[in-house]
Amino acid sequence: MRSGHYITIIAAIGLIAFMYWGLNTTPPNNQPEGAEMAANSDSHSHTAPLSVDSMITAIENTLPEHAAEDLADHKTRLATVDTDSAKYNIFKAIGDLLLEHKQFVAAIYYYTEGAKLDNSEKSLNFAGRFNLELMRNAPTLQVKEWATQNAISSFERSLEINPDNDTVKMALASAYVDGTGQPMQGIQILLGITRKDPDNVPANLMLGQLSMRSGQTDKAISRFETVLKIEPENTEAMLPLAEAYKNKGNKQKAIELFEKSKVIIDNPQFSSDIDEYINSFK
Repeated sequence: MRSGHYITIIAAIGLIAFMYWGLNTTPPNNQPEGAEMAANSDSHSHTAPLSVDSMITAIENTLPEHAAEDLADHKTRLATVDTDSAKYNIFKAIGDLLLEHKQFVAAIYYYTEGAKLDNSEKSLNFAGRFNLELMRNAPTLQVKEWATQNAISSFERSLEINPDNDTVKMALASAYVDGTGQPMQGIQILLGITRKDPDNVPANLMLGQLSMRSGQTDKAISRFETVLKIEPENTEAMLPLAEAYKNKGNKQKAIELFEKSKVIIDNPQFSSDIDEYINSFK
C-alpha cells in the first residue's frame, strides 16, 4: 500500500462504525446483492444545468497574456481545418496549454470535446479519467454533474469500441455509483464483472465497500475474504474486513486482521494508531 494511504486508513477506521452502520439502524434484509446497496445510497438532487460556454470563457479570460495569445492562435488554426483528426489535435493542444496553466476544468473540456472527434479508445479513456477525477473533486455540484456525464459518455463510447475492458467498466461503475442518483447501474456493472470473473479484485473490493456502506456486513465480509484469498496482503480489503468482523462481534478475528495489517504496512505511526484503536474495543 502506498504511504499516502496511511492517514486515510486511520481516519476511516475511526469513522467506519458511524458512517456505515450508525446511520442505518434497520437490520439489512435478504434482498439480492445490489438492491440493498442502491436503496441505501445517498440521495442525489440535480441542480440547474451548467453554462459550459460561460464557464470556459471566464476561465480563459484569466490566462496570462502569452498563454492567451497561444490560445488565440490555436483557435485561429481551428477555424482553418476541416477534418476531425486535425481538429482533435488542436483541441488536445489547447487542453495541454490550459493544463500547463493549471486550468483543469477548461483543459478537461477540450480533452473531452477532442475525444469525441477522435473517437479512439485511448482518447476516450483519457478524457473519461480526467472527468472522473474532476467529478470527485469538483468545486461545485454543477461542475460535478457535468463531469459525471462526461465521464459516463466517454467510458460508454470506449466500451463500444472494446466491450471487454474491465478496467473501463470499473471506471464507468464508479461514475454511476459516486456521481449519479442511479447507483444500481454501476452496481450491475460490477456484478457483471464478478459473474464473468469471480476473482476480479477491484470489482470485489468496490462491491465490498458498497456492501459496507449499505450495512450488508455479511456480503461485505464475503467480498473482502475473496480478495484476501487472491491477495493475502491486500490491506485495502483487510482493514474494512477487520472492522466488519468487529461489528459482527468477532473481536478476536478483527484483532488478528488489524495486527496482520501492522506487519504488512510496517509504519510506526500506523501501528501506534492501530494499537490505540484495538484497545478501544477489546
